[in-house]
Amino acid sequence: MTKIAVASRSFARNPTLRAELLGKYSDVTFTESPEVIGGAELVALLRGHDRAIVGLELVDDAILAQLPELKIISKYGVGLDAIDVEAIRRRGIKLAWTGGVNRRSVSELTLSFAIALLHRVPETSVALRGGQWLKLVGQQLTGRTFGIIGCGFVGQDLVKLLEPFDCRVLAHDIRDYADFYRRHRVTPVPLGQLLAGSDMVSLHVPLDRTTKGMIGAAELTAMRRGSFLINAARGGLIDEDALADALRSGHLAGAACDVFQMEPDPSPRLLTLPNFLGTPHIGGSTAEAQLAMGRAAIEGLETARIPEDGWPC
Repeated sequence: MTKIAVASRSFARNPTLRAELLGKYSDVTFTESPEVIGGAELVALLRGHDRAIVGLELVDDAILAQLPELKIISKYGVGLDAIDVEAIRRRGIKLAWTGGVNRRSVSELTLSFAIALLHRVPETSVALRGGQWLKLVGQQLTGRTFGIIGCGFVGQDLVKLLEPFDCRVLAHDIRDYADFYRRHRVTPVPLGQLLAGSDMVSLHVPLDRTTKGMIGAAELTAMRRGSFLINAARGGLIDEDALADALRSGHLAGAACDVFQMEPDPSPRLLTLPNFLGTPHIGGSTAEAQLAMGRAAIEGLETARIPEDGWPC
């Protein structure tokens, strides 16, 4: 009999997803933890099950070594930085992952960040709560130059959302999306040119060895004075201390992050700055996105495959 364990908190707490999964499989164990579980607790939940749905949990070779009966892992969500794909491939375990399933949720949050930063919402909100009627002069998004680092699923959806604002859009990606760029009047440029030429820079790349810390002190210095930075992709892409320095000095006018190097403990330096807007990794936390991610994970229990070298591509 197929035995399934659900480690993802969001999936386990969603009554629609629970009902749909139980409608297909009779033997399902759901996590009851309010926090992301790991280590021995994760092993205890997954042990004895041949299939699993995981979310933000760290699944590495040490975990897999204790679960010889586990044959299929299906990912709830889009990030694979917490999963050792190479260890899964080496052990002959099948993996299911659906890219871009939460793209609209993340792109909408990014757009809201951009408008809030330009209109000085973080600073004026902090002042108002402190008893100050601080009427700062902001800027419109309309007509700005918007730089998108990573023009895959979310990046391309963001391009579409920006079209009514008549922005000049610059993009940097390791892949060539020539047809998309041409249809949507996007200009592909090297990273340095994007940083120097954009009023707003937004990150939409995965976290791996090539992108970790890709925005550090040098890259922040290369950005236009008075520009803005958004990260709704993955924590670890930005040097948070360098970002705090750039915000405190005024080189950057503002920044917004939905993700952090250490979650759930974001940089206290950033949180004290009035020109910083932070949210607790809610990019995919819309009802629509959760259902889409959950249904993709359920489907993945049957469609998973052994990842090839370099997967996903």
